[in-house]
Amino acid sequence: MIIGSIIATLIAMTPYLFYLYESVPDQRIWNTFLFNYESKYYESAFVLAWTLTGKIIPIFLLFIWFFTCRHWWYHVLLVPIAMYTYQILITINDDTQFIDSNQLIYMIPIMAVIIPSIYLIRAQIFNRITSVDKTMEELEEEFKMTPKNFWDKLKNYF
Repeated sequence: MIIGSIIATLIAMTPYLFYLYESVPDQRIWNTFLFNYESKYYESAFVLAWTLTGKIIPIFLLFIWFFTCRHWWYHVLLVPIAMYTYQILITINDDTQFIDSNQLIYMIPIMAVIIPSIYLIRAQIFNRITSVDKTMEELEEEFKMTPKNFWDKLKNYF
């Protein structure tokens, strides 16, 4: 119940987290007491922060969905997670390349594993439907992973 409340609070805070980019100055060089950042491609730390929040917030919500989803198809969420991760890394990389270029080429290996896996799970479900008198909901219950805590759920993936 406490974890659910924390997750709900984090989700409710995402609009405020998204607008954190407004605290970044609209300058090419951003000097803080922690670091100095020079935006080479965007020529504005503000635009870079806006671009990053547009990618970090969705990946944050996807991670919450991935770790809290109990449906058999939740592994398919790894595809958009990988896409956003790639976009964030490219954006941060050297601030000189186009953000969304050639990402499909890097996504092919991830999709080559996830899509057949989801199809095989789906085929198993429908195979059991035709051979057993169970409803789709009962079969989904069989395929649900219900670990006791976060670390147990994390262990299921590795």
